[in-house]
Formats: sequence, structure tokens, C-alpha cells
Amino acid sequence: MRPSSDPLGASVTPTLATPMRGMLARAKVPEITAVFWVIKVLTTGMGEATSDYLAKTSYVLAGAIGVIGFAVAMWLQFRTREYVAPIYWFAVMMVAVFGTMGADGLHVALHVPYAASTAFYAVVLAVVFYLWYRSEGTLSIHSIVSRRREMYYWLTVFVTFALGTAAGDLTAATMRLGFFASAVLFAVLIAMPAIGWRLGLNPVVAFWIAYVLTRPLGASIADWLGKPHSFGGGLGYGDGVVAGIATIAIVALVGAVTVAGSRAMANDTTVELAPIDA
Repeated sequence: MRPSSDPLGASVTPTLATPMRGMLARAKVPEITAVFWVIKVLTTGMGEATSDYLAKTSYVLAGAIGVIGFAVAMWLQFRTREYVAPIYWFAVMMVAVFGTMGADGLHVALHVPYAASTAFYAVVLAVVFYLWYRSEGTLSIHSIVSRRREMYYWLTVFVTFALGTAAGDLTAATMRLGFFASAVLFAVLIAMPAIGWRLGLNPVVAFWIAYVLTRPLGASIADWLGKPHSFGGGLGYGDGVVAGIATIAIVALVGAVTVAGSRAMANDTTVELAPIDA
């Protein structure tokens, strides 16, 4: 088995060990490549636009789709024994929608200021990280090889979406930067962990900083494209249109990744089965 060393991920050398109850066949996360980050940003924008579009249509419908979609996605993800691109990214998409609703619910339903909700979710994320590390001794996504670690991982993903949603709304609305300026701000901020990783920053730390920042970046871009100019300086294409285009782009990229992965596995199998003297 060869070690993995991915940009903004952790370098982990898999080892053979005695089978343990709850252990999975292999890590249930994708390799951290440029395509990963592109799809991730698209899912954040899709989640923001979809949640806003459904909320304007019907709060009951939005809540039902958010809860049911999230439940189905988690059921499918935990049912698999290894990483399956369409299932994994469907789960991320549903977490994006559900996480957005969770963050918006604090502000809309309970009238919690964005600054307070951002601080709240930041504290929640810190607690989740602490419990995860204390239990497992690592926060590396390449170590997701047990059910317990997978549960910590998806809980973390959910909280990062909620935190990112609140942070994006904080800069765009409370700080009155608008959507475009917020997108530029988070684009600059997300480059910092990448630079830090190159300069020696712990790759796990760099990864999770970047992961959190993808949420407000994607959401700010989606809001800038979908919202009217009178609301944060948007371009007014509509939340439904933005959600649809983002979904199509995600499906296309995940399809390409799936095909590429299938071809790579086929090639590996061919090499392994080839005669030594061939």
C-alpha cells in the first residue's frame, strides 16, 4: 500500500492491522485534489441557493426536503463500506442544504445576531474537534476507517457548513460588505492555509481552515449571482437558477471523477493480474 500525501490533507501511511469491530475497508473520503476543492465550493453555493429558494417557496417544504434529504444521504453514506463518489458528494450536498437551514434558523426564527451565531458555531466546532481528537488521536480525514471516526467527520462537516453560513452572512449583512466583497475576502483568506501548508503549517490544520472557508466563499458567490442588486449588490439571476446550474456542474464533475476512478481501478487490476514475465 502506498502512502497518501494530498494538498491540504494529512500524510498518512496505511498499515496492516488486526481487523477491529467497526473498521471499514478503506478511508471513506476522496483524495484532496484541485477537483475536490472545486466541487466543495460548488456544493456550498448550491446549498445556499437551494435553501434560500425553498424557504421563499415554503418553510414547511424547505424543512421537509432538508431533513429527509439529509437523513437519506447519511443512511446511504454509512451503508457503504468504502468511498463512493456519487454517494459521498450527495451527502455533502444535503449537508450543505441542511446546514444552511440550521444556521439561518437561528437568525430568522430565534432572531440571533449573525455575530452571535458565528461565535456559537465556532465554539461548537472547537468542542467537536476536541472530542474527536481526544477519542481518536487524529483529525486527519485519511483516517476515516471506523464508524466512530466517520460519525465525528460528518458532525464536523455539518458544523463547518453552519459556521460558514453564519460567517458569510456576518460579513455581507452585519459588516455591510455585500456579497461580492465578501467573496473576494474569503477567496483571499482561503489562500492563506494553502500558503501556510507550503511553508510548513500542519496539513490537517490547513485542511480544516480551508474547509471552513469554502462555505462562506461559495455562499457569497451564490448570493452575489442570485440575489437582486438591492439586496447586497447581487446580479439578480435568481436562487433557483443558481442552484440548478451549480447542481448540474456538481453532477458533471462527480461523474467525471467516478469514470476516472473506475478506469484507474481497472488499470491497477490489469497490472496486478499481468504475468511477471509479460
